[in-house]
Amino acid sequence: MTSAQRRQEILSALHQTKQPLSATVLAQQFSVSRQVIVGDIALLRAQGHQITATPRGYLIPVEQGLLRQLACCHSSDGTRAELNAMVDCGCTVLDVIVEHPVYGQLTAPLQLSSRLDVEQFVERMQSAGAQPLSLLTEGIHLHTLSCPNEEAFLRLQRTLQDMGMLVQ
Repeated sequence: MTSAQRRQEILSALHQTKQPLSATVLAQQFSVSRQVIVGDIALLRAQGHQITATPRGYLIPVEQGLLRQLACCHSSDGTRAELNAMVDCGCTVLDVIVEHPVYGQLTAPLQLSSRLDVEQFVERMQSAGAQPLSLLTEGIHLHTLSCPNEEAFLRLQRTLQDMGMLVQ
């Protein structure tokens, strides 16, 4: 298989799944190193393909529902509860955004749509000893959400307000 054929197969695999595919899994599938896959993804992006790198792997984003943003504020201890509230209301947490005083807007893709996704994300942060981006901004951050409908978004707003996490 040539490298061009492998990149086409990677695109095909990403289009056929709704779950992120890690570079390690793709490397095993194509019998190459993880670094070769990282390079392939970079080349595919340079060709104009929309490929998002999430904490769980690569995916081709499929926007469904209403796109909304919410401003939130909480300590790092509130991360799990906040994200669970979002997915429990039926929304997918697409990303987290903070406004850094030097770098400007920093955005990290999340693509969390279930409690399992949230749990895996929080466990990965804990095992890496990582802190949430909101630590850079005293807990203030934005989330971009894909919500199934306006009712789900309004329910989420009320829930986060009740939790004391919504910035108005």
